[in-house]
Amino acid sequence: MTQLDPRTALTWLVEAGADEAIADMPVDRFVARETRPAAPTQRAPAAAANVPSAPAPAAAAPVILRPAASDPLAGAEANAGRARAAAQAANTLEELQAAIAAFDGLALKPTATNLVFADGNPESGLMLIGEAPGAEEDRRGLPFVGPSGQLLDRMLGAIGRDRTSAYITNILNWRPPGNRKPSPAEWAITLPFLERHIALAKPKLVVLLGDTSAKTLLDTTEGITRLRGKWKSLERPGFGPQTKPIRALATFHPAYLLRSPAQKREAWRDMLAVDRALRTVEL
Repeated sequence: MTQLDPRTALTWLVEAGADEAIADMPVDRFVARETRPAAPTQRAPAAAANVPSAPAPAAAAPVILRPAASDPLAGAEANAGRARAAAQAANTLEELQAAIAAFDGLALKPTATNLVFADGNPESGLMLIGEAPGAEEDRRGLPFVGPSGQLLDRMLGAIGRDRTSAYITNILNWRPPGNRKPSPAEWAITLPFLERHIALAKPKLVVLLGDTSAKTLLDTTEGITRLRGKWKSLERPGFGPQTKPIRALATFHPAYLLRSPAQKREAWRDMLAVDRALRTVEL
């Protein structure tokens, strides 16, 4: 089992609700109350002859550990503001990558091996956005290089494209521990970097890979089965006035297709729609 550093462990306890220390010793609450051992008592020492007893000291106040705010997203707002400022200060993709690498406001960074920024050709006009890096992506520092990436390569190849004619990234640039689903706070912090990434890459078409990518960037609660195959207008606050709305199409994530191969037919239709759009759009 991986041992967490004290700060991360304390943060986890606070978010789980263990935010008050009200006793010196822990209580085993899995034992029935009547069978719990009685709390130890201290016997007062015998008073010395002719020595007046000193007044008892006041009881120490319990130590209370509280989060900065009851809302779990409250702490993320400050870090999201820092991320927004760092992202807007980047004028090139290289500067943006350096800003993400230097940013210390996302707790995922210390648990990851490598920053996973992007792969492919940013001038291709076609940008594909997934959710987050997996184990192989984290090891190599590139998006979509594991089994789902191999399937994505075949999907691109079916419409005559590869990584020299497409640009691939994720919402998150750091792998969540154990491939767990990122929290809303983590999405909020990392989103300004992604918005700036899209604005700098200036794609003509965006393909949203999977439920999380589609819901996050289209700001909707609809599921991927309802969203896929429908062209949407992608507009984000972080794009700035210079970036016009971008045509976006959601489709199934390759990892989902590996688990549900029957859905590959629908994904194939989506890729054909992308191919048709690429033939008509001015790249």
